[in-house]
Amino acid sequence: MQHHDNLIGGKWTPGNSYAANLNPSNLQDVVGEYAQGDASDVDVAVAAANAAFPAWATGSIQARSDALDKIGTEIFARKEELGTLLAREEGKTKAEGIGEATRAGQIFKFFAGECLRLSGEVLPSVRPNIGVEITREPVGVVGLITPWNFPNAIPAWKIAPALAFGNCVVLKPADLVPGSAWALSEIISRSGIPAGVFNLVMGRGSVIGEALVKHPGIHAISFTGSVGVGRNIAIQCVTNHKKVQLEMGGKNPQVVLDDADLAQAVELSVQSAFYSTGQRCTASSRLIVTEGIYPKFIAAMKERMARIKVGDALAQGTDVGPVSSKSQLNQDMEYIAIGKGEGATLAAGGELLKLETDGYYMSPALFSESAASMRINKEEIFGPVASVIRVKNYEEALATANDTEFGLSAGIATTSLKYATHFKRHSQAGMVMVNLPTAGVDYHVPFGGRKGSSYGPREQGKYAQEFFTTVKTAYTLA
Repeated sequence: MQHHDNLIGGKWTPGNSYAANLNPSNLQDVVGEYAQGDASDVDVAVAAANAAFPAWATGSIQARSDALDKIGTEIFARKEELGTLLAREEGKTKAEGIGEATRAGQIFKFFAGECLRLSGEVLPSVRPNIGVEITREPVGVVGLITPWNFPNAIPAWKIAPALAFGNCVVLKPADLVPGSAWALSEIISRSGIPAGVFNLVMGRGSVIGEALVKHPGIHAISFTGSVGVGRNIAIQCVTNHKKVQLEMGGKNPQVVLDDADLAQAVELSVQSAFYSTGQRCTASSRLIVTEGIYPKFIAAMKERMARIKVGDALAQGTDVGPVSSKSQLNQDMEYIAIGKGEGATLAAGGELLKLETDGYYMSPALFSESAASMRINKEEIFGPVASVIRVKNYEEALATANDTEFGLSAGIATTSLKYATHFKRHSQAGMVMVNLPTAGVDYHVPFGGRKGSSYGPREQGKYAQEFFTTVKTAYTLA
């Protein structure tokens, strides 16, 4: 079995131990053995990053651009290989994996251009004979902590802007799915970026993540993951004067009004709720449906769900792969039991499946006759489980959609320009979709939410500079 080491200071560094990376579609398939780092590895990586920072921060922006462009080019050339690896270790379908790998390449290509587009301002002072320059500079050494559900795209959309704007990086990928991050790191290691500018330290979040957050040599933390962990990171970063960016949970609403195109509403609801096995922070797990279309919507959803093929992520024709892990599968099934106990009706799915290979398979679950106050409509399940809430009209639908501690993504299915316009303005979410799935965003526009979903500047697009740079104001006497 091949061992995959950490990348520290430009060298592949063995771990004290290694952990098996299992294929959730086939538990007999070991993807590889990946290094388990410790706090001493973080110390060495942070020291290497700080040593490399002065030259990288003030060096040629063309060299940065060329390196990021080279990374993007290689990702494109290997997208099928990288997408297959992603599907094998995380459980997305192969098509989704290839799509995610492609997105990672696009992100690096985009930020290769951003290296050359960083701008500033020259202003007159209110005092005579004085000029004012406003510029952006890199923050320093950034710790990136990424989740298991997008093991290629999310590391890419943190790494690329960090490097583009002159920062050095220590990446800690999710311990559940290190393979995609390791493959991306191997590509980065051959891009021409100097040793120490980018470092990979794999291992447990409670060990590596904790060490990064507390390390005095780390100047900023960008984290995507659970609400509880994110809030703890925020407290520690504020206490230690570190810049912090958090992307956390979601309990995203998909509103369906009486005037909606039924087939369109059903398809986007299925895509939002169940594809990628529902393991997306932008997934729509609350389907808020007005009473006039409610019976037809439930019937059409059940018919459409019957045609969803659950299977091996690598098999042709699979629509929905396995749940990513045993613990996540257990959580999904626990919430199905909770929903039943609260009085909701399990209208479709929600069963453990036995397929040809031993994996974490379940049929997507749909609850009907659920109430907004139920736990299944309040807490993030993070699996292929959705519930339908019946409401009287648009006004009640909007109020119900906003009745959550989260605010990442929200959608509405309607043919009414009036309601679509009102919903875009009054939805308490960072991203709003009209007649589109709640999941799925472009790489050149900002990503992020409100309330308990996000904290700090937005990710992606030109807005990424708000986190990965700091503003300097300089005065010059003429």
